[in-house]
Formats: sequence, C-alpha cells, structure tokens
Amino acid sequence: MTILLTTLNARYTHASLGLRYLLANMGPLQEQTRLQEFVIGAKTTEVVERILAHQPRIVGFGIYIWNVEETTKVVAMLKRVAPQVVVVLGGPEVSHEPGEQQIVQLADYLITGWGDVTFPKLCGEILHGPKPLMKIHAGVQPPMAEIKLPYSLYSDDDIKNRTIYVEASRGCPFKCEFCLSALDKTAWPFNLDAFLAELEGLHARGARLFKFVDRTFNLNIKTSLKIMQFFLDKLAAHPDDPVYAHFELVPDHLPDALKEGISKFPPGALQFEIGIQSFNPEVQTLVSRKQDNQKAADNIRWLTTQSHAHMHVDLIAGLPGEDVASFARGFNHLWSLQPHEIQFGILKRLRGTPIIRHTEAYGLVFEPYAPYTILANKDIDFPTMQRLVRFARYWDLVANSGRFAHTLPVLLGESAFENFMAFSDWLYANTDATHRIALDRLAAMVSKWLQTRGMSKAAADELLASDYAGRNESGSRLKPSVANTPAARAETAAPQRQARHLAA
Repeated sequence: MTILLTTLNARYTHASLGLRYLLANMGPLQEQTRLQEFVIGAKTTEVVERILAHQPRIVGFGIYIWNVEETTKVVAMLKRVAPQVVVVLGGPEVSHEPGEQQIVQLADYLITGWGDVTFPKLCGEILHGPKPLMKIHAGVQPPMAEIKLPYSLYSDDDIKNRTIYVEASRGCPFKCEFCLSALDKTAWPFNLDAFLAELEGLHARGARLFKFVDRTFNLNIKTSLKIMQFFLDKLAAHPDDPVYAHFELVPDHLPDALKEGISKFPPGALQFEIGIQSFNPEVQTLVSRKQDNQKAADNIRWLTTQSHAHMHVDLIAGLPGEDVASFARGFNHLWSLQPHEIQFGILKRLRGTPIIRHTEAYGLVFEPYAPYTILANKDIDFPTMQRLVRFARYWDLVANSGRFAHTLPVLLGESAFENFMAFSDWLYANTDATHRIALDRLAAMVSKWLQTRGMSKAAADELLASDYAGRNESGSRLKPSVANTPAARAETAAPQRQARHLAA
C-alpha cells in the first residue's frame, strides 16, 4: 500500500463521502490506495501510529471546519516522526485562504476545490515524476459523467452501522453569502439512471438510511420525483423493512407535483432540512438570499398539516443587519408554523464565503479559531450573543430532542422566543452548564421552572410525566402494546430523535 486516504469524522456514524470519491477515481493507483477514517477526540499519537502502520508514502487528509484543529496536530506529529511521508491536503476548510493556515504550512501539497481528477494525478507525479514544482494545485472540475461514483466502496460495516451519504448533484445556483455554495456557478447533476442504479445496489446490500447532501434537492422537479419514486417503490415492496431518506429542500419551491409525491410517504420515512435562515427581507437582501417568505411559510405549513415528512428548519442568529428583536419575530413566526425541529444556528465565517465583506459596516467579530463563530456585531453585543448561544444549546436539549413534546407548548406559551430565552437564562444561572446535563436533572429543572411561573408542583410533575415517564434509557418511548404495528416499524426505521417525535 502506497497511498492512504484519511480524515477525522465528527462521529463514527458519519462515513466520508469525499474520501470514497477519491478512492473510486484513483484509476491505476487504486490498488495501491487504502482508506482509513478516525473520529475527532481520538488521541493524536494513536492516530499517527495507526496511519504509519500502513507504511504509506503519501497520506491524503480531508480537512473540514470540524476537524482542522485536531488534524493540524496529527500532521505536525506525523511530519516530526516520519518526515519522509508526503502529506497532501484537500477539503473545503483549506481550499480558501490557505496562506493563513498552519496546517497548510506543515503539509507538502494542497489541492483546492474538486479533487476527483487532480488528486490521483498529483499522486502519480509524486510517485513516478516529474516531481510537482507547485505546492498548491487548483482542483480540475471534470464533466460529471467522467466522475466514477463511489457507492460500492461503502463497506458492509458502513451499511450496517453508519449513515450512507449520497448526492444526485453537486453545487448550488444560489448565492447566500454565509454559505460556501455561494462560490458555485450552478448545480451540476450526475446521470440520474446511473445514480439510481447505485442506490439500488446499496439497498440490495441492506442500506436503509440515506442522507442526500445535495444543496438543492427540489431544484429540478422531474429529478426529485424520480428519486422519491425510488424510495416509494422500496417502501411498497418492503413495508416491514422501511427506508428513510433525508433531503435538503428549497423552501419556496414546492409545486403540486412534488406535494403529491411527498404526501405518499408514510410516517418515519422522509425528512426535509429546510433553510429559512431569516424572515427579514432586508437581511435577506443584504446577504444575497433570494426567498419568497410567504411561499416558504405556506409550504412549511402544508408540510406540517398535509404530509408525514419530518421537518428540520434552520434559522441563523448573528446575520448582519438582524438584531435580537428581528430574530425573535422570525423565530416566533417559524414556531407558529410548527416544524418538528427548529435548528437554531449561530453565524460562522466559513473560509472563502462573501459574508466577510460586511465586517466593517456591521462590526462583525468572529472567533479566531474553527468553527469561527460570530462573537458580536454592531446590533448584538458579546454578552447577548452568548445568551443566544446558550438558547440554541438548551433548545436542542429540550425542544429538538423530542423528549418534552407535551411540556414544550406550555413552557413557550404565546411568546416562544421570549419565554424560552427567560427559561434559558434561568437554567444557566441555576446549573452553570450547557452540556452534560443528565436527562433526569433536566426534567427536574423544567418542572422547577414551570413552578416559578405559577404552576403547582403536582401539575408540573404530571405534565412532565406525560413526556418523561415510560421511556427507556436511550430516551425512546416504550410502547410494547403496538410493537408490531406499521407506526411502530416507522419509528424503528427513523433515526432515534425523529422516532421520539413520532412517538409523541
């Protein structure tokens, strides 16, 4: 083995689609190439030891915002103990502003952008000459038909234990300035028949949880309908062994044909991630986001009332031009539409994104280290931004977790943002923690908060019991009497958190 492809994933259940694309496109060098993945939090010495156990001549690292700091340590140690090993970097985190990054200084070569063609070419030159003269190589974007699909490279262990990431297209036609996709010229589709054949192969091997990484799944409705029909056919043919599919949806583009297809999915089979980000038209214009807010709201409302799709809708706090009052109005509006989860994100300055052009005018101050979270701007000072960060964390624990489905509406009352912010401030003051709050303790704190708001202890405990009692250690509701029903099978097919929402 001569070439090792590796990365540090955010968790074990994530399998790197990017590395598998590289391996699939290595051509004559594929037999000399292996793939090994790690998880952030692993000891640096152990990662380096396991890399060197392969005795590679070249190691290619996939670098992302979540792993750059730990991978920098790995590369530094690797070059200390085995300086003869050639280190090649790639990935979105190092594709922009490379001159500022320590990890780029430590490495031998860097490929920016697409690596499908450029990485194997660079490896061939390193191994067989002529030796590359340049350190930084701009990735060549080939025609989509020339990219070999990587799905056969998911192992049986991947299929059994990990989320299977797939993509029917790359790129995005939209220009939202907080997103790296703003740099794309358009979206490029893969051949649909070839892609569906790969999905067929994965399903035949036992894959049941498919997560599409396409930025714009519903951009081409004909393509969307064919992909959804693939999953509907599998659900019809195997009702006792259901599939689960996750798509990213453009919120204001939901024609009747797509609605008809969506309405056919049973509970526990379909999830949409929907980016709203802000309901403020002036903020949207400022960050080059085109969105029909009324259509987006109507579509979310339709999905809530007329489909079984699980909805995960995103808002971003800290965008230039949006103060807390504006964000609160957007949050309350979104809550009134009743999506299953509101993903409360805090703005991050992804390297290369155009959001940086607003730094001076709007006083944007970002954390200097990954993930480059905003610390303050001219409308939201640092202490207030930290309150929003805690709000986001507690919202994930209480609201998005699905553990407090009956309690949450009472906690939020008629003013969702304001009441949860008050709860968040109180919870932090009384726990001094935002992580590692045990479920028992969290439930007790929610009950205590309700009592401070005038509810009797008996009533608060009874309300919490309707959510909390009857759950097993993993937090899933126990319903042995319906264990063999279609609804129960749907809960089993869906990821755990979504299953809790189904059980509520």
